[in-house]
Amino acid sequence: MNIFSDTVTLSRMQFALTAIFHMLWPVLTTGMAIYLVVVEGLWLKTRNRDYYHHARFWSKLYILNFGIGVASGLPMEFQFGTNWAPFSEAVGDFFGSILGFEGAMAFMLEAGFLGIMLFGWQRVHPAIHYLATIMVAFGANLSTFWILVANSWMQTPSGGEMVNGKFVVADYFEAILNPFMVKSISHMFLATLETSLFVIGGISAWYLINQRHPEFFARSLKIVLGVAIAVTPLQIYVGHLSAEQVYQYQPTKLAAMEAKWDTSPAGQPADWSLLAFPDEKHETNQWEVTIPNGLGYILEFKPNLSEPVLGLKEWPVSERPKMVGLIYYCFRIMSGIGFFLAGLMLWSLLQWLIGNLSTEKIAQQKWLLRTWIFAAPLGYIAVESGWIVRCVGRQPWALYGEIRTVDAASQLPASNVLTSLSSFGVIYSTLLIAALYFGSRIIRQGPDLALSPPGLDDELAMTTQPGDFVKDQRPMEAQQ
Repeated sequence: MNIFSDTVTLSRMQFALTAIFHMLWPVLTTGMAIYLVVVEGLWLKTRNRDYYHHARFWSKLYILNFGIGVASGLPMEFQFGTNWAPFSEAVGDFFGSILGFEGAMAFMLEAGFLGIMLFGWQRVHPAIHYLATIMVAFGANLSTFWILVANSWMQTPSGGEMVNGKFVVADYFEAILNPFMVKSISHMFLATLETSLFVIGGISAWYLINQRHPEFFARSLKIVLGVAIAVTPLQIYVGHLSAEQVYQYQPTKLAAMEAKWDTSPAGQPADWSLLAFPDEKHETNQWEVTIPNGLGYILEFKPNLSEPVLGLKEWPVSERPKMVGLIYYCFRIMSGIGFFLAGLMLWSLLQWLIGNLSTEKIAQQKWLLRTWIFAAPLGYIAVESGWIVRCVGRQPWALYGEIRTVDAASQLPASNVLTSLSSFGVIYSTLLIAALYFGSRIIRQGPDLALSPPGLDDELAMTTQPGDFVKDQRPMEAQQ
């Protein structure tokens, strides 16, 4: 089959491109927004200038990610009406309203308070500004909530039934609270937070290893490390719970994740494949490295399985996910990164406890700082890999068990889809280059430690009453 003449394949490639690119940006904004809430709260509590400067510096990277995220996210959602119109028509009563909630309830909340957070430092009372920062963070994470509700429902549709090719909702809340919802949202929330922590930590490590503002960035590294102590092991645990729900609700996806072709009966041990080369044509693995009894321990913490783990051969080829090798290795990349980041957290915590993360000694920890720099992009790779497992592993279903992907696509000329796919590739490449340029410029310039916190450096602050603000006499460029 020539993929350049197949509308469904091209539409899937276009959605994959837009989704993978878009995911790079909200992953950081949702997690970094929480970090901004933390550092601004610490500034209000302690009046320590460093925390104020942290809020101002990291918010620059936040707004860059927010802008690219908006530019790339809207075209992705429009595809449900252009490339996937039959799907939208069939599930629009529920799926469409959930996406509407994300736009009207979450995105508008975030965007509405964003201007106050960025430009209101000298114009509103600090408490109002802090409220704006909290609402931006809440809106960003509320957006993640609604998107994951929609996608989880695609994985485990509930709350109604298909009637004459259209999903009729019987219980709206049951559809929202579908079986995948809670664990999926928890897993993604922790993923965005963990990715943001290690990006902030990696940038901080770059400054420290170059001996720029060591006291300032030693503080940010310790803040993210303090949060990572809880986040990294919790993410591994929630990831395990997510794998358990795949075991229960999507056995074909689990079989693809493990490149498992033959069924392991209940009551018997099952080996776990650490590495393999899946061969879909011959329905086998050409080679593999296995851990005896490992699958039972991974799924149920015991050697013998309570339930059978079905192999891919249990289903006709038309009912199985394609690209088993991609699903298999993306799952291992995601899991491996999770354990690597947890190990880096433990190493850093040990160095902190023995006093090697003090301002005087931290620059001497060259290998630790280099590892933090290396870890900065790993969260992105893990998130993208996880979404590949989640969505490619759901195939051949657009709505699992109800609507096949081939029936969900619009009947468009392949040439039209190829043109739009190529256009997205050019535009998104340009956006990526621009984001990397401006992001690197922000990082090279570093924080402006000469910025004066609002109302704290002059006598007028001594008489400022709640609700008043101190006008900043600096040029507008300096204020921004």
